[in-house]
Amino acid sequence: MRIGAHVSVAKGYVDALDYAQRVGCECMQVFAKSPRQWRAAPLDRDHANAFQLERTRRGGFPLFTHTAYLINLTTSDDDLREKSVAALADELIRGSILGADGVVTHLGNDPLGDPDVAAKRCADAVLQARTRAAFTCEPARLLLENTAGAGRTFGGPLSQLAAVIAHTGLPTEAVGVCFDTCHAFAFGYPISDVTGWSAVADEIDETIGLDRLGLIHANDCMFERGSRKDRHAWIGDGHIGEAGFHAMLCEPRLASACVVTEMPGEAPEKDRVNVERLRALRESCA
Repeated sequence: MRIGAHVSVAKGYVDALDYAQRVGCECMQVFAKSPRQWRAAPLDRDHANAFQLERTRRGGFPLFTHTAYLINLTTSDDDLREKSVAALADELIRGSILGADGVVTHLGNDPLGDPDVAAKRCADAVLQARTRAAFTCEPARLLLENTAGAGRTFGGPLSQLAAVIAHTGLPTEAVGVCFDTCHAFAFGYPISDVTGWSAVADEIDETIGLDRLGLIHANDCMFERGSRKDRHAWIGDGHIGEAGFHAMLCEPRLASACVVTEMPGEAPEKDRVNVERLRALRESCA
């Protein structure tokens, strides 16, 4: 597993790459636009091309982008749905221009409480977004992220992500998943030991396919398992604990996925310390 962090691009993409490597990252995640706005100015293609060339020069440094938090692919509100499809199409274009290995998105809320209807609605929105993006470029790979399951959020159980993917009919290279450890633990997955991670790997293999696991968000959880509270803690400081992350890093079926942390706190300490903790745990695998 390559280990990295979500980093700021406020000073430019090449500067973000420099920062990521200074704090020990082997991969990174960024926002390709403000996560709290529907629209933004187009990416500068010259800067994006320079960034891609620099990543290649440094050994093909894996990059992931994360979509805006406003996107809601399962909504039944027509206006919000149209905005969400347009925003996702734009994010897929941005990811393609940057040469991203995946574009991570949350799925939204299930207002009707009908998971199958929500999965079909989400899949249709994904297909619409890819179709729109394809007029500009080959869309980047989309990675659907699991949720903590609070309120009516859709995507807590992996079976719901699997249903969306099945309804899209898209191949592995077009759509996959991002597994967030804090979200999974808060939802109820027992990933604080080897047995729990083995069961998760089994479930991913059986319901989604391990080849669709593109990224893991490695975040400890401030609250107990099943709390449905999405509050990130530093690696080893939460209820998943060092043993849980050691088990994750040593599970051979997950080895091809990249790992990034999304931590509260001040940079660069929050990134340097958490990346170091994960790398130390990885090195201790038998």
